[in-house]
Amino acid sequence: MQPRTSKRFFIPLVLLLTLGILPGVAQDVPLSIETPTPGTNAYDDSIPTPGEVIGHEIGTRHTRPAQAVRYFEAVAEVSDRVVLRSHGRTYQGRRLIHAVVTTPSNHDRLSEIQSRSRRLTTEPGTFSQEEMSDLPAVVNMGYSIHGDEASGTEAAILLLYHLAAGNGPDVEAALDEVVTLIDPMFNPDGRDRFVDWVNDNRGGTPTADPQDREHNQPWPGGRTNHYLFDLNRDWLPVQHPSSQGRVEYFHDWKPQVLTDFHEMGSEATYFFQPGVPERTNPNTTRRNQELTGAIAEYHADYLEDIGSLFYTRETYDDFYYGKGSTYPDVNGAIGILFEQASSRALKRETDEGDVTYAFTVRNQFMTSMSTLKAVVDQRMDLLRYQRDFFANREEALQDVEAEAYVVDRTEHSTRAQALAQVLDRHDVRLFNLGRTIQSDGETFQAGEAYVVPLDQPQGRFVKAAMERTSSYPDSIFYDVSTWTLPLAFGVDSAELNSIPSNLRGDRIEDVSYESGAVVGGRSSYAYVLPWGDYFGPRAVQRLHENNVRPRVTTDSFTAESGGQPQSFGRGSIVVQVRQRGVSPDTVHAVVQRIAEQDYVNVYAVDQGLTPSGPDLGSRGSPILEEPSVALLTGTGGGSRYGGTSAYNVGEVWHLLSERMEMPVSLLDISDVSNADLSRYNTMVLAGGDFDDVPKEAVTQWVEGGGTLIAIEDAVEWPIEQEMVDLEERTLDVDSLVQGTDYANLPEAYAAQGIGGSIFRTNLDPTHPVAYGYDESVPVFRVGTGFYEPSETPGASVGVYDSQTPRLSGYLSDEQREQARGAASIEAHEVGGGQVILFMDNPNFRAFWYGTNGLFLNAVLFGQIL
Repeated sequence: MQPRTSKRFFIPLVLLLTLGILPGVAQDVPLSIETPTPGTNAYDDSIPTPGEVIGHEIGTRHTRPAQAVRYFEAVAEVSDRVVLRSHGRTYQGRRLIHAVVTTPSNHDRLSEIQSRSRRLTTEPGTFSQEEMSDLPAVVNMGYSIHGDEASGTEAAILLLYHLAAGNGPDVEAALDEVVTLIDPMFNPDGRDRFVDWVNDNRGGTPTADPQDREHNQPWPGGRTNHYLFDLNRDWLPVQHPSSQGRVEYFHDWKPQVLTDFHEMGSEATYFFQPGVPERTNPNTTRRNQELTGAIAEYHADYLEDIGSLFYTRETYDDFYYGKGSTYPDVNGAIGILFEQASSRALKRETDEGDVTYAFTVRNQFMTSMSTLKAVVDQRMDLLRYQRDFFANREEALQDVEAEAYVVDRTEHSTRAQALAQVLDRHDVRLFNLGRTIQSDGETFQAGEAYVVPLDQPQGRFVKAAMERTSSYPDSIFYDVSTWTLPLAFGVDSAELNSIPSNLRGDRIEDVSYESGAVVGGRSSYAYVLPWGDYFGPRAVQRLHENNVRPRVTTDSFTAESGGQPQSFGRGSIVVQVRQRGVSPDTVHAVVQRIAEQDYVNVYAVDQGLTPSGPDLGSRGSPILEEPSVALLTGTGGGSRYGGTSAYNVGEVWHLLSERMEMPVSLLDISDVSNADLSRYNTMVLAGGDFDDVPKEAVTQWVEGGGTLIAIEDAVEWPIEQEMVDLEERTLDVDSLVQGTDYANLPEAYAAQGIGGSIFRTNLDPTHPVAYGYDESVPVFRVGTGFYEPSETPGASVGVYDSQTPRLSGYLSDEQREQARGAASIEAHEVGGGQVILFMDNPNFRAFWYGTNGLFLNAVLFGQIL
């Protein structure tokens, strides 16, 4: 087929009459705008329309998540083409579903099709051309991962109806030659938040006025999930239930194509990939981009026939593998991004006239159909590409120095296991270290580390996920420029450029966290929890919840446990067995639960006198107060613009509430003036604009003993309020781009940005904020505002390395000079309280396990500074 020269929609009227098909019948798709359905003769009346189930015609209202699920259930009940499956639940308990759509005969052999599809990737050398000839392609159609980009879900509902009820050559070919997985809502929690707003703020006659309330959802909007994460950045980190479920069924099926339907600004037209060619990840193959371009011809054809404008090869890149449109690219599939200019409401004014919701849905539905048409026509090319992607892995990696990565799991065992869990979700094979080796000056003991070889089906993915990068074909990035997982998880690891014999031990099948132990048995005196384990803060919270008062040691010491001397570093938690108001049995029971459920070792100590260092009852071991955290949220002045960063707020909220099981109060900026701040001992400015925060009230609270923690650009507020005195480093970017052509100025300015790179921060490990850490740590850096370290003794907890601040990621030469020796973490006494500043984001996207502990130290230990 030549889609760009053949217009399939213009069928002679005489032929239609001869076939008994009246014009328009084949276009009777239940959408409130005329919509052609090429290759479809009629729809089966036994399949319910969306309106018959959910009570409204698609395009006339925003469909609620529960209504979408109800429709998918209704169709699956009556159609022998559809099977409905679940792949988890959201944080709010909503069911995550996907429909498997194909012919009844394919359903009868679905397990065989699924197994053979997987074998294309695991045993590609055994898959012949002949065997591929009767193998259906698998297409994963995914919609509306941003909850307020709502048209995608409506298109998914129409696509299900179209495939379940449609009759005609194109539908029959799509059913026979393709297994289609329709995931109508990647993010039902966000969609529910958005749909509630627009439907509840619309009258009987909708308005196109962009200033109307329906058009302006309040903070945080519906884009994100329950914890305010952008799920379209979580395909690689897989930290959230929605992502974990969809990545699991992705690898269960190994689709050849995955679609990712989005919306963009209302004044745009329609985008589909390929994106900017120069900004494609080097790990993505040229053939991938060729096939993406070939499929794009079909999208263009379908959109041209309804008169819709579109564009390609602009704006959007194909670089970060944590997005739905790029994740498939490193897994031997074709990922395709679609961006529809949004109406947000039922209609919206634009320079080109009013855009209706139904119009946006139609475009998304048309490119859904064009995707299936392309896959049918190019099925063999797509199957061959996937087979060859995995078959040619060794050739593709022949110039790569790394042959494997080794990860220690003794020093930071929980973080190492968290990394192993991520890799396992991506179908990566892990092995116990079979022999003791030395690499990069470190010793990795047999049985106490794991190996991640590139010599495995997912070898290309391993390289892309684990490598450090510093050179790039372009200096502009739509998202982050690096994501090196061993650095993010803060594990001791090494890149192996050769594999000695017996390196691989047994394959690791269980990557769950390993329970700790109470070493030395039951104590009649005290227990000591060494500091530095990932879930140590959760263990401390568990003590507080049971009214057990923990002490923190501010110096190192040794003590005997189980008849053996043990060394304990700063930050170790001492738990006295006999406490006022708490029985020893309660203390013992809580300590046992901590070991089992928080994955830490706790040491029984029967003597208060220590062989070295302070005794257990030292004045340098203060009792820790339970954190009472206020996390500032919202926009302050009520504007939908500015205010706190929903992403950063969500990262803190998720870490404290979901992982560490600490209660946290979400306090809107507009409420701070009238709030009783004495309820809190910790306040977090997670990022964003805090101009509306009342200076006097917060300053008095800090001076009265509160701990104020600011992250990323939020550090500007306490500095501007003169609570902290830091000097900002300046860089005249205008002078750097002097003489640049007007057309190239945006790129020249962007080249001086830091969209996401990994720096090395050198720490003072004697400072409470750095307890449990070594002398340096990888940190994630976004933004270009650098400050000189404080001249106040003891205030600079961390500074960027003065020689090589960058560990991985894009950084211009000029910004590298700015970063050398600049402040990374500052902690300042302000009256009776303290202000702690993180220039970086220690909680980035929930997968920076390696620096979560620094932030949690600030929450727990800020009171003892």
